[in-house]
Amino acid sequence: MKELSLSKEIDLHVDRVQDFPIEGVQYKDISPIFLNPELCTKIVKKFAELSKGKVDAVCGIESRGYLFGVQIARELNLPFILVRKAGKLPPPIISQEYDLEYGKAIIEVKKGHIQPGQRILIHDDVLATGGTAAACAKLVENCGALVSQFSFLIGLSFLNGIGELKNHTQDIQLLLEY
Repeated sequence: MKELSLSKEIDLHVDRVQDFPIEGVQYKDISPIFLNPELCTKIVKKFAELSKGKVDAVCGIESRGYLFGVQIARELNLPFILVRKAGKLPPPIISQEYDLEYGKAIIEVKKGHIQPGQRILIHDDVLATGGTAAACAKLVENCGALVSQFSFLIGLSFLNGIGELKNHTQDIQLLLEY
């Protein structure tokens, strides 16, 4: 029996939910992936392989960026840095505001957790428009660090989020694209 590619194996574990969160949208639900520990291990090892020697720390974006982000950091034996929504971290913090489709949002990191000169991997579950990941990149750069790489389990190529991120690095890793 032929072994499936990692992207095909991931795809088989993604549920498609029609008209969620709004009518006309097909939501890609990654939660079934976590029912398969062997697949999770393959995913973490692949992300670590793509980042080895290129990064000094991993930033995970709240909340689903934590699911694999902390495991990638552990696999690489590197620090894991929480990037949270506004008001979730105690001071002192550094904030970055960014635009959403209908309004604004803020992400934050603890002051001193990102060190000047560090090469940072920014990880999240899905790359859609790229707005949150780009805001995280600005936050990293405002701390004096370098965005060395982005990684995402899934990229929604029809939303062109990669274009938003190429201002920060060309090294953008997607394990599966729709």
